[in-house]
Amino acid sequence: MSQAGRIRVLSVDDHPLMREGIAAIIRNEPDMELVGEASSGREAIQGYREWKPDVTLMDLRLPDISGFDALIAIRSEFPDARIIMLTTFEGDVEMQRALEAGAQGYMLKSMPRKQLLEMIRKVHSGKKQIPTEVAAQLAEHMGEEALSKREIEVLEKIAEGNRNSDIAALLFISEETVKGHVKHLMEKLGASDRTHAVTIAVRRGIIHLHDSSVSRPS
Repeated sequence: MSQAGRIRVLSVDDHPLMREGIAAIIRNEPDMELVGEASSGREAIQGYREWKPDVTLMDLRLPDISGFDALIAIRSEFPDARIIMLTTFEGDVEMQRALEAGAQGYMLKSMPRKQLLEMIRKVHSGKKQIPTEVAAQLAEHMGEEALSKREIEVLEKIAEGNRNSDIAALLFISEETVKGHVKHLMEKLGASDRTHAVTIAVRRGIIHLHDSSVSRPS
């Protein structure tokens, strides 16, 4: 296949080992070519402008802005951009947001190499690709009532270790209102207590734990 006929791929990930792995996979394929790499969201946006790839592999968690924000920025400038989100997380809320924002594919990093290559080819041909495992995750919570913006804010404050009185002061609302939000968010998440609510919300990608002392998963 001529150089011109190859699928031009941009790889975005802040882990060098992950980028090296993807580079090796792409270079092994006669119909693909790695045109560029980026290790942050801003680099990804700049790289997209420079290389105009056919398909972009975008890590969801990046050190500056999220892969989700980079996806929105790229697609607002290049509406035809074909982007596959890559993540280690199975959070259905993040999947839903990425797909609604125009991602053409969503891939877990634990999935086999063959599946990634197949997804790149299908997305390049104009198809949307959601692996069965991801679709099942999305279907599991279909029709459930989403948490409101305020409930998410309360949940984030709980995750930071704040008590109801602290949350009330931080969000400028009464303690009674906080209690109401906690009750509703726990019902919506099917959580047995506050810790359980935080665990569920992190797993589903509703909130993220920010701790500079802990190495950030990607």
